[in-house]
Amino acid sequence: MYRWLFTGSGLSLHLVLLIGIVFGTLFRGISSLLQRLLDPSEFMVLQDSMFASFTGVDLGLLRISVAIIATASIPLIVMRRRFDVLSLGRDTSISLGINHTRTVTTVLIVCSIFVGVCTALVGTITFFGLIVANLAYALCRTFRHAWILPISVLLGIVALVGGQLILERVFAFDTALSIVIEFCGGLLFLFLLLRGSIK
Repeated sequence: MYRWLFTGSGLSLHLVLLIGIVFGTLFRGISSLLQRLLDPSEFMVLQDSMFASFTGVDLGLLRISVAIIATASIPLIVMRRRFDVLSLGRDTSISLGINHTRTVTTVLIVCSIFVGVCTALVGTITFFGLIVANLAYALCRTFRHAWILPISVLLGIVALVGGQLILERVFAFDTALSIVIEFCGGLLFLFLLLRGSIK
């Protein structure tokens, strides 16, 4: 679906967001229905495991995840200069000799691997990528992905480690870090929508 949305012509990001909201609402409704069919004790166990946790990561799974992410990062490092051309638009990148469909498909596959590994490792975190990407664009003040990609990685690490530190010292584990990230990300998402500057 994402390949069709990002490689087709005349499709906007607003359509992608609308489809994502519709599918998210659909799956959330199905999940809510299945949760109501569970016993209360099983539901409490399920609800506790639905929030992303950064404190109980399995070390064996962490080693496998590092290996998978390192391997999947190789195509991104090789293609980092093509991303600058892709940001000019589909027609411009094709006219400059970039195979747009193949490059976008490769990026989507690598992103799917990243999301799958992170979800298996700690759980789902909504809007985290949106926060990190927009902060990286704001700090770099350039659209060269040779700078944006490493700064995004560093910002993600700082956000997670700093957020966990604040959670431990200020909130004394009264809330989950994923809830704070999703709240801040939701506010940023609304701000970007109102400002009309989603990149």
